[in-house]
Amino acid sequence: MADDALLDTERLVARCVSDGEFMMAARHWNGGLRLGTTGFATGFRVSAGTPVPGVPGEGSGVVSLEAPPSIWDAIVEPVPAPFLHDITAALGQGVVRAGDELAWWQYAPAIQRAVELLAEPRPSGGPSPADSGPLPRTDSPVGRYIHLELDGVDHRIYHEEAGQGIPLLLQHTAGSHGTQWRHLFENRAITDRFRLIAYDLPYHGKSVPPVGDRWWSRPYRLTGEFLRSVPLQLAAGLGLDRPVFMGCSVGGLLALDLASRHPERFRHVISLEGALHIGGDTGRLTGFWHPQVGNETKARMMQALTSPTSPEVYRKETIQTYAAGWPPAFLGDLHYYMVDYDLRDRAAEIDTATVGVDILSGQYDTSGTVAHGRAAHEAIAGSTFTEMVGVGHFPMSENPEAFFRSLLPVLDRIAETAG
Repeated sequence: MADDALLDTERLVARCVSDGEFMMAARHWNGGLRLGTTGFATGFRVSAGTPVPGVPGEGSGVVSLEAPPSIWDAIVEPVPAPFLHDITAALGQGVVRAGDELAWWQYAPAIQRAVELLAEPRPSGGPSPADSGPLPRTDSPVGRYIHLELDGVDHRIYHEEAGQGIPLLLQHTAGSHGTQWRHLFENRAITDRFRLIAYDLPYHGKSVPPVGDRWWSRPYRLTGEFLRSVPLQLAAGLGLDRPVFMGCSVGGLLALDLASRHPERFRHVISLEGALHIGGDTGRLTGFWHPQVGNETKARMMQALTSPTSPEVYRKETIQTYAAGWPPAFLGDLHYYMVDYDLRDRAAEIDTATVGVDILSGQYDTSGTVAHGRAAHEAIAGSTFTEMVGVGHFPMSENPEAFFRSLLPVLDRIAETAG
């Protein structure tokens, strides 16, 4: 029943006050949170970042979330179903948000955590074997810079390498950087056969902005033409002969984009969380770059795209890169992801006899959904499709062991074909 799922205000406040994650996210908040359903409401008021018992009314700093009893019951399940595993994902599944719009953006991380605290603690998992062992130790990748001319400007592109054999370029997600691929670098089943090259897009990670351009004086907007030029120029600069390309999210769309427009340059593409078209209104995402909203919000909202069964330590590591990034980068990357990219009229022309295409989609991804990935597969004759159970939008970083179970069969086929 919903009144069981929605803790009474005293118990919810007690859980929030004793939770370090919530208290850090709620700092400076004045207002409150109301969680309601038919005939019942709970929540708390907040004063200077400290919750106090009492269901708030309307007013400044107050956010309200309303849902049918069945939705609240599903949200507090030990393993919630996809799209009900985080309150931001559930907004499209029957949860209605109202109240102070700016407060929602500013304190979404605290609100998300408060809703999580309605449920009993869930198993968080632990680190992979590659993250344990005696100290000191050295990880495999070696990093360096290469200068590439992109759009007529000299860009200093950072990339890390490990392994030997078939070259495999790795493109990170929007707003992040190449660290997302670190677990692949430590897997000998991969590095014994593949030369991994993970790069940071311009303005991301260690790829510092170019010195020959006044980039700070105009909005950052990632376009397909510029994005496609990065792996093309990088492959040429490193002397790679028809490398494999693997990307996730923005990189997953780019994988299919490259297969469509430059099939002769790649022997195979692997699209993680790919689609023919994502769409959406970037104007509704102003909180992703707003002078009164911190980077913490965009990071915590990315956790909504991960699976509740992925190890907590890796889910948090995945979203940390979003909090650490240049503030305009994520929203600017979404221009390509949501506006510029559309392969619906071109996908059927991809020749998988020239460039192989594999599409892998995470069960808990609420952006590049399983339905998106399957539709892309059905449009591209000769492609393969895999639904990755128990992972979300960031399979390589949020749950590497589960990801390897889906990825290794794909890499096995590529290696067999090459040799």
